[in-house]
Amino acid sequence: MEEELSNLEQTRLEKVHRLQAAGIDPYPARSSVTHTTLEAIKAFEDTESAAKDGVEPAPVEATLAGRLRAIRPMGKLIFAHIEDRAGRIQLFFRVNDLGSDQMDFFVREFDLGDFIQVKGTLFRTRTGEITLHVQAFSLLAKSLIPLPAAKDEVVDGKVIRHAVLSDPETRFRQRYADLAVNPEVRQIFQQRAAVVRALRQFLDNQDFLEVETPVLQPIYGGAAARPFVTYHNQLKQELYLRISFELYLKRLLVGGLERVYEIGRDFRNEGVSFKHNPEFTQLEFYMAYTDYQGIMAMTETMLAYVADQVYGRRIFSFNGHEVNLTPPWKRIELRQALKEVTGIDIYAHGTTESLADAMAAKDLKFKPGTPRGKLIDGMIGDFLEPTLIQPTFLYDYPRDISPLAKNKPGDPSIVERFEGFVGGFELCNAFSELNDPLEQKARFLELGRAYAADDEERHPMDEDYLRALSYGMPPTGGFGMGIDRLMMLLTDHHSIREVILFPHLRKSDEE
Repeated sequence: MEEELSNLEQTRLEKVHRLQAAGIDPYPARSSVTHTTLEAIKAFEDTESAAKDGVEPAPVEATLAGRLRAIRPMGKLIFAHIEDRAGRIQLFFRVNDLGSDQMDFFVREFDLGDFIQVKGTLFRTRTGEITLHVQAFSLLAKSLIPLPAAKDEVVDGKVIRHAVLSDPETRFRQRYADLAVNPEVRQIFQQRAAVVRALRQFLDNQDFLEVETPVLQPIYGGAAARPFVTYHNQLKQELYLRISFELYLKRLLVGGLERVYEIGRDFRNEGVSFKHNPEFTQLEFYMAYTDYQGIMAMTETMLAYVADQVYGRRIFSFNGHEVNLTPPWKRIELRQALKEVTGIDIYAHGTTESLADAMAAKDLKFKPGTPRGKLIDGMIGDFLEPTLIQPTFLYDYPRDISPLAKNKPGDPSIVERFEGFVGGFELCNAFSELNDPLEQKARFLELGRAYAADDEERHPMDEDYLRALSYGMPPTGGFGMGIDRLMMLLTDHHSIREVILFPHLRKSDEE
């Protein structure tokens, strides 16, 4: 059964049929654009600057294309605006140039939202607006569904568009419409591309090699998360969408690639929240001959570089706070930080039972039967993380929640790990990487005993990774950061859905 059309949609469909009957293709395969709107405006301004006093500037001809944003018929004249990736420009149609048939054709068959091509000469109106005097026009793509309504407001001589499409559910489900009517949303994703580009530049300048590792993996690992499972029919085996790049990137250090990084997608079959999406973008890098202290310094330098390159500043507003990314960041031992906010010294409670009793005595809520490592992780997330507004490194973590990190010399219960927090949430995670294959195997076995088979914290045994470590891996510092969370911080958005083009949503009733 075909979807029922609204009156406006039916009217636009009838226009398509009329155009086709007249031999006009509503969706032609070619266009002949010579300038973007911004390039055309700049070309005209350049001729104005070059013109001598009292002399008319040289004519600038241009063929432009874009989406129709406004149409204002005024008798024998029509003013309109089109918008492309670079900006907006006013169009001027005049019956003396085009003839009454063409003017009537434009008013009758063209609608807001259509993509059109216009050819003409640029001039400046009496109000000072640079405008294209249209000599010819054609349709490039007919819009069958009207875009959500929008209104324009002139602020300091500039036209600012305010879209009516503001319902988050509709915006996320119809991101194409959201992008079409909300220029500030387009700006988020333009900034996101620039941030990723700056991260690459920073790492490339440090002699890192960008690599690609498998998305489909026979054994998942490198993080504490439940994987998505799929099946390869020809190979007759289960495979997992990766939850991390870590174990494959570290295999490359065994092979002699001493500085590697990857920016790509990870997949975790976990709950959806303001800071979690099942599919997300991650940066991981691994660097031989350094440790977690070296990675701390590199992290704060890298993020300051990105802020400088993309935004030209290091102070950002997030959730009502001013956050300053300028190094050095605050550093505080995890034990001390937890003691300050909860009153519990985790070093004094080496067993699950002891820590659970201490939490109960402080009226801190937790799920009975939770292993010690997850109790500590819960304390961090529930009580400590929200207090860490300014950039802060928490360092020295319990071994039982860090199976891939190297022991701290002199204390086998603690590992050389840090997490970076900004704005009240975790931004990044890093280790001095465990490169002892015997110790790594013991950790895998220990976690296998400590956690139930369906527990996401349970790390599966990866014999091939252990074999790789057995060939020898140099001392290494490793790092992981969520790009989506970084963009939340830099753009002052408090939902991860705002910075992902197509976030995962529950199936709607209409689907």
